[in-house]
Amino acid sequence: MPHWSVYTGRNEPHDGIDDLPAPPPWRAFDGGPALPPPGDGEDATAVSPDRVHRAKSYVATPESVRLVNAALCLRRPLLVTGPPGTGKSSLAYAVARELRLGPVLRWNITSRSTLADGLYQYDPLSRLYAARERQDGPGPAAGGVEDHLRLGPLGTALLPYGRPRALLVDEIDKSDLDLPNDLLNVLEEGQYDIPELVRAARRSGDGTAEVLADGTDTPVTVHRGRVRCRAFPFVVMTSNGEREFPPAFLRRCVRLKLRRPDRDQLTHIVRAHLDTPDGHADRLITRFLERAGGGELATDQLLNALYLTGVAGLDAESLDDLAEQLMPYLSATADGDGF
Repeated sequence: MPHWSVYTGRNEPHDGIDDLPAPPPWRAFDGGPALPPPGDGEDATAVSPDRVHRAKSYVATPESVRLVNAALCLRRPLLVTGPPGTGKSSLAYAVARELRLGPVLRWNITSRSTLADGLYQYDPLSRLYAARERQDGPGPAAGGVEDHLRLGPLGTALLPYGRPRALLVDEIDKSDLDLPNDLLNVLEEGQYDIPELVRAARRSGDGTAEVLADGTDTPVTVHRGRVRCRAFPFVVMTSNGEREFPPAFLRRCVRLKLRRPDRDQLTHIVRAHLDTPDGHADRLITRFLERAGGGELATDQLLNALYLTGVAGLDAESLDDLAEQLMPYLSATADGDGF
């Protein structure tokens, strides 16, 4: 049996995902025909400098490496909770880069997000306008339903790719109360129907439709209006811990809780992000840890302070004052400004 641990956390890309053990019998999927994994160049946002930097500079803990591999092996979503600035979102980019899973599909959750938003978007008005223009005079054909439909991040992740796609469902704790329960069936079954295409398939010969996927203008084929995955996607759902989730949802997830980094972890994080002299970094890390004991701080505040004080050209006393101003507590009460 292949070794179950394929993600190493060393930030060195490799094809270890091909050695992933077979899924448990209750998590095996057979969608097809298999689609090749897209290249990073097919999605311009995937090669943006900020995402590339986050993927390359992520510092994984032994616990996160273990639980990422558990989620991959079990074909289960990974629910990552922790304070702001602990690298919850960056984890998805780091895993996708190391395992060569292609561009990360990102679904940013708000209080108005619904399951349909993640699966696909259909614009019936644009189809109606196209049909009216066709009736009014010569012009391009109005096209079918598929010409006015695009798969969302979740819907794209569940296409029958030969390799898992990486999907980041960011800040799911900000969702409507119903969304976690709505996700249960889709993530459990690894498939969904597109009713508009199901109805159109009844009137077509072969029942196929070419639709656009999230992040690309290359169409993919959907048969009879049903999408079923082949390799279950690597799903990372992040939460700041602002709410509790129903037990039925939690038991279907592998759960990772990220804690505030200690001194050694902060030192590794700083070295991964910035070329900062050790003496200056040590002083600010110490001050950051001292302040973190009295309120909520995020790691990116420390990085901002280190970067700006490194280019500001100020004397030592001014540097300390500036760093202090760049690391305010994230809650008003911790700074003494609350009620």
